[in-house]
Amino acid sequence: MKPVRAVLPGFGLSLVIAIISQWINADLLKGIGAPTVALLIGILLGNTVVRQPFWYSGTAWSEKRLLEYSVMLLGATITFQTIQQLKLTGIIFIVLQMTITISGAIWLGSRLHFSEGMTLLMAGGNAVCGSSAIAAITPAIDAKDEDKRLAVTLVNLMGTILMLTLPIISLLAFHHDNFLRGAMIGGTVQSVGQVIASATMINQPTTTFATLFKIMRIILLIAVVLIFSQIHQHHQAATTTTTVKPNISANLKRALPWYVVGFVVLCTLNSWVHFDPIISNSAHFLSGWCEVTALAAIGLRLNFAAFVKAGKKLAFYGGGVLLLQVVSVWILITVLL
Repeated sequence: MKPVRAVLPGFGLSLVIAIISQWINADLLKGIGAPTVALLIGILLGNTVVRQPFWYSGTAWSEKRLLEYSVMLLGATITFQTIQQLKLTGIIFIVLQMTITISGAIWLGSRLHFSEGMTLLMAGGNAVCGSSAIAAITPAIDAKDEDKRLAVTLVNLMGTILMLTLPIISLLAFHHDNFLRGAMIGGTVQSVGQVIASATMINQPTTTFATLFKIMRIILLIAVVLIFSQIHQHHQAATTTTTVKPNISANLKRALPWYVVGFVVLCTLNSWVHFDPIISNSAHFLSGWCEVTALAAIGLRLNFAAFVKAGKKLAFYGGGVLLLQVVSVWILITVLL
């Protein structure tokens, strides 16, 4: 465990950026999303004036731990009863949309010669819930920190593009049908905050439907983590020349880190006893702040030169997955809903 004195400077800086980002999102650039603003400010500062080792321990702690807390607290904001409201066709729609997104991201990532870690993080981040999904998947597949930062940055930028464009695209595709427009936004946009911000640009009924579809994706987070862990294990077995006896306990611990277990426990408890709105709202508030602060830290630690070096390839990857998501959600909604 790192000393508190070593952690405080980097954590404090990340928190200050988070506060500024919340203010910018609320008063200056409404709708773009505080996480995206925090990430961009962090990248700007981290690659110019904040490059001293003095900050490293705190930003490293904030990047890792705060995303973990954000994932866990998210469980207290959702319930399994959501599934009943979407009915069978809604569930099938979400499962198919997530499957197409994951398969497409893995296929395109491998064709562009990205690492296994990067492709799986991109697949999970886009299919489930952005940064929170990436944080949950990272330890299950032994992904590198650099892959995590690149995936978080790209997924958040993609989410911002979808957040701003889907209200218009959904109007062209489904006119003023609030349920179908909510399905498009809730089944596609990356983070919870981006889903709500995008749907709010339309109206309250669309926001309600979009949130329901988004919650269904979040509920499936645990399944995605377990499946990706198995994919990683099979890939390791295929690339190693020695036979390693499978360690079920170690594999389960890797696939289910403490915060994913906490997510499941809180979600189950909320489904069973229904937390008081004060508890759920507090968990939502804290989860949001943890995510924004963590993204500020990730921005501070991101090597922008490396990001730019892979710019064309990353742009093609992100654009390809984004296009796949929009086209597939359009077709699935037309066929199923």
